[in-house]
Amino acid sequence: MAEESKGGVQFTEAIPASVEEIVGRTGSRGEAIQVRVKVLGGRDENKIIRRNVRGPVQLGDILMLRETEIEARPMGKGGRGGN
Repeated sequence: MAEESKGGVQFTEAIPASVEEIVGRTGSRGEAIQVRVKVLGGRDENKIIRRNVRGPVQLGDILMLRETEIEARPMGKGGRGGN
């Protein structure tokens, strides 16, 4: 990945992805939201992947992903607990 240094802070390339579906809350206390996103650029363009997001998110939002190769595990029954 190309990195650019500006004022002592390093920035990495980011790939935009659009939120297509909100799957549900995940994490031990429900602090993350699992979403399905469509990658809008880069090597995996038009691929739909599952990601965990912290913070507020809604359909149509654009997320800037550092990488598009790692996908979140699917949620189990009821969206809580294990598989």
